[in-house]
Amino acid sequence: MLKRFNLSCQVAGTDEAGRGCLAGPVTAAAVILPKNFKNSILNDSKQIKLKDRLSLKEIIQQEAITYGVAHVFMEEIDKVNILNASILAMHRAIAFLSCDPEYIIVDGNKFKPYLKVPHECVIKGDGKYLSIAAASILAKTCRDAYMEEIHEEFPMYNWKQNKGYPTREHRAGIQKFGSTPYHRKSFRLLPEQVKLDF
Repeated sequence: MLKRFNLSCQVAGTDEAGRGCLAGPVTAAAVILPKNFKNSILNDSKQIKLKDRLSLKEIIQQEAITYGVAHVFMEEIDKVNILNASILAMHRAIAFLSCDPEYIIVDGNKFKPYLKVPHECVIKGDGKYLSIAAASILAKTCRDAYMEEIHEEFPMYNWKQNKGYPTREHRAGIQKFGSTPYHRKSFRLLPEQVKLDF
């Protein structure tokens, strides 16, 4: 069972989705949950079925004290690298909160201080703390919705299904049709590539 973070102050959990993708943004969410929030199925978004993720998204948006979601797009990822882009997305998501957190818990082991708010990195935090799990649900569902939208523009890569991750089908599409403006140019799009002309 996931835990609450035992502090009396307002704690924001934050997580990102799409870090390992070849196309699309990296998306982060930040969530402050009420101290009495409970949900028996809330967990790391990767462990939850699609229909449950969508149901949890509605519950979190209705019951959270506040939440924020932010994309960092391909051009910026290519400029600052994916790690910095992931942290930037989390900072932007926190900035969207309607009240300032007094403490931040972050999924993973890398973060940069946000203003002067104390923070803690938690490895696999999305499977340990409710607010990080809630952030993982919002980040994933929001990013998935974006990838399904741009799938309509470039259906040959099947982003509706693979969400921009480096599946065999996605890479076959890149090999056949080349890259798009939604692809991350700083990523190795094909395993055998030395240089890919854009």
